[in-house]
Order: sequence, then C-alpha cells, then structure tokens
Amino acid sequence: MKRFTAQAGRPLLVVAAALACFALVAVFSTRSPGSAQTVFAETPSAASISPDTLSFLEGMQKANRAVSAALLPSVVTLDVTETQTVQNTPLDANPWFFFGNPRENQDGQNGEDNQSPRREYQQEGLGSGVIIRHTGKTWYLLTNEHVAGNATKIVVRLYDGREFDGTLVGSDGRKDIALVSFEYDGSDIPVAAMGDSDSVQTGDVVFAIGSPLGYMSSVTQGIVSAVGRDGGPNNNINDFIQTDAAINQGNSGGPLINIRGEVVGINSWIASQSGGSQGLGFSIPINNVKKAVDDFISDGKIKYGWLGVSLIEADSGMLAELGLTGRKGALASQVFTNSPAAKGGILPGDFVIALNGHEVKTVDQLVRDVGDLPAGKTAAFTVIRLGKQQEIKVKIEQRDESTVADSAKLWPGFVPYTLTDEIKTRLKLESNQKGVLVANVQAKSPAAVMGLQAGDVIVKVNDKPVQGLHDFYKALSSEGTREIWFDVIRETQTVSTMRYKK
Repeated sequence: MKRFTAQAGRPLLVVAAALACFALVAVFSTRSPGSAQTVFAETPSAASISPDTLSFLEGMQKANRAVSAALLPSVVTLDVTETQTVQNTPLDANPWFFFGNPRENQDGQNGEDNQSPRREYQQEGLGSGVIIRHTGKTWYLLTNEHVAGNATKIVVRLYDGREFDGTLVGSDGRKDIALVSFEYDGSDIPVAAMGDSDSVQTGDVVFAIGSPLGYMSSVTQGIVSAVGRDGGPNNNINDFIQTDAAINQGNSGGPLINIRGEVVGINSWIASQSGGSQGLGFSIPINNVKKAVDDFISDGKIKYGWLGVSLIEADSGMLAELGLTGRKGALASQVFTNSPAAKGGILPGDFVIALNGHEVKTVDQLVRDVGDLPAGKTAAFTVIRLGKQQEIKVKIEQRDESTVADSAKLWPGFVPYTLTDEIKTRLKLESNQKGVLVANVQAKSPAAVMGLQAGDVIVKVNDKPVQGLHDFYKALSSEGTREIWFDVIRETQTVSTMRYKK
C-alpha cells in the first residue's frame, strides 16, 4: 500500500476512490427575535460529566498520547524511486522506422536482438517504516518488500523532518519484508521495541502509525479483529493480524503497536472495495520477520530452511479417501529426489500433522516453520502414512531457488486429485469409474517424461488397479519398485505411459 506517481506520462498505479459529500445548511429567522432565548457558548450545560467518567476518559487520552509520543519518533516516511524499463511501441519510435529500421541487418533481424528500442522512466512511491535496530552509525528500519524491494533510491524522512539517504539491505517477496539502513553519527533517534506477536489476541487495543496518502506521522487506533488470517497478495506465506485501525495507501511498512508501545506487526495490505480503509487492515506478525532481520544484515537475504516437498491443502474428498476425515495438517503430494525429505524417508502421500511436537494446522504455517529452521538442524516430522502414524527425522538444508525451480527432480511431477462426480461428468466417464485424476503436470518432470497429461485418469499403477488416492500412494511407495508406469483413461481411451526408472 504505497502511493505511486509516475513520470513519462505513466498513470497512477494505485488510485483510491473519492467520495464527495455535500452539506446543505439552512438558516431560519423568527418574526419576533426578542422572544427567542439566546444561549451562549460559555453558558453552563444542563448535562454534566461525572468525575469518574472524566477521569476514565482522561486516562485513556493520556495513554494514547503516551504511546503516540513514544513511537512517532521511531516511525519514518520513505520516499522511494524505482527505475522501470519498457519497450517502445512503433508509435514511440522514430518516423523512419515505419519504412525500415536502420539497425536491421540484411537477414531481416534487428541488430539489438530483434527488439524495439527501450526507454527508462522514474517511478516514485511513498511508504512507511519503523526503526528497529542501531549498530554504531548504522540505523536499520523494517518496511515492506512491495515498498522498497525494487528501489533505486530511498530517502528516509524522520518525524522531526530530518532526511537521510537510505540503502536497501535486503528484501524478500515471500514474506513481503525489506530492511533499509541509513547512516547517522548520533544517538538521539529512538529505536522501537519488537514485541511478541504470538501473544496478540482478538480484542487487543492496537495503534497503526505511518504516512497514509502522504500525511506523515498519522496515528490511528483500533482493535485486533482476528489473528492467524491466511491469504494476502502475491502468494505471501505469512499469516496476518487483522485490525480495524484505519490503514490506507502509504501505511505499508509502518508498525502496528500494542498498548505497551511494542511493535507486534508490520502493516501490509487492506481489503477494500473503494481503495481506502474499510476497517479491514492486515499486518505481518513481527515474530514472522525477527529472524529475517539478522539474515538480511549478515547475508542480504533470508536463509530459508528447506525440506524438499510440495505441500497442498487436502480437501474433504481427499481426506476421506486417505482415511483422514477431520484431521488438520499438510499433504506432501510430491517429493524432490535427493532432497532432505527424500533422504529422511518422507514419501508422496505422507500427511504431516506435527513438526517438533507442534501441531500443523495449515500448509502456510508448516512452510513458515520449516523456513525458520536453520540449515543443519534435525527436525522431527510426525506423519500419517497409509493410516499409520510415525515420526520421521530430517536434517534440514538451506533453500536454493535453482533447486526448487528444477521440476525434473520433483516426484512424481503432478498433483493427484480425487475423482469426483463432477469430474466424471466433464470427462464423460461412467459414474462408477474409479481412479485418480492427474493435474498440474510439471514440465520436464518424471510425469511429463512418461507422457502424462492434465486430465488423465490413472486406473492402474504397474498393472495393479487403483481405486483412489490410498491405492495410488500405496503403489507409489512400494519398496523395491525400480520401475513405474501408469494405465490411464484419456479421451475415453485407455493407454499406458512410458516406463520410468526411479
């Protein structure tokens, strides 16, 4: 929720809807002015406020002032500039390009990789941040990745008007968090204390501080509407604290404060039909990003722990077929070969219900918890495999994006789904047809090599009939199996795939 303006004629990227309200004021007069009773502003009111009520309200006001005074100097406004490169359209090119490009070679290819000329423009944005650490002359502040993650220039503006050039230390899109530093040889800038977001409960009083719509150092108050909210934009893996404290464009990166003056969240996004606050603001719990601060300072990036599985939320149909109705956890639908999970013994079809004794409630929670494990640490995963519970110990490795992106190592390379009545109808199958639906086939994966296609229905594995997911995962995990092939129904015809050597 940063505000953007763009040069080079680029329109606003984020526009809030404005509602205009008009008030009609009517003035009435009486025929006998002398008969009207005049009441002056200083005339004592008939109604009075009791001392107890006034004392209570004064206490609340005093508390609000204290929290605001303590935290405002730690909250900053960030003026961010991003350099964007775009490809010109033919209308942007020089006139003679319509009659032949001077840079075109004799083979008809453009001398610059057959691309139109490119141009750069500066995009300016505004967001918020909160100072959370001070080491020597270097001061560190937290903000959102979508505020400063692509910045080419950052200006840090303090509450008292002082400005400093900021440097992006590191950013991470999965958690939408960024760390910015600036240099100052002084000690008069307060550092905000980070609280414990795990202790936040629905109904807690909170304050949101930032620069909404460019109004610097604005404070709003509300309560925590909910905790543990999932979702969020751009595949964010955080859970969120929901609050009705007013949050608008420009608040992004600013802190959510508890009554003790501690940062419990980083304001990130809003749900709104108008583009403005509708009482649905969401903050990243501060506990989700504490480790990230140290990682950014030491390595410039977050060092995620890696298990090496593809996790999905199993729906009620899948849970029923696996004999897991009513269970909470995360289904390991696929496993990377030679990954920590594979080495430790986790198999496709394992349903993870606990990590180091702590219950797994959602996929995102397990992803966060695994990501926070340091490389080299051995973790205990409690899984249910084919109806039996067991504990598997896995030595965690550091996540490497190139490895994660290599779908050739993802076994089996597709997501198996329950064959529902609706799917049977769409595929023109018999109502009593059994099997497993093939979905999300990964390019270059074993499934792709074997020739599986999305929409195929697996009816046999190695010539053994498959009734559903339980049979499928059982066949897939059979010990001693060196070669795998499937019989599938495709376009009402039954075909066999190529054989794959494991």
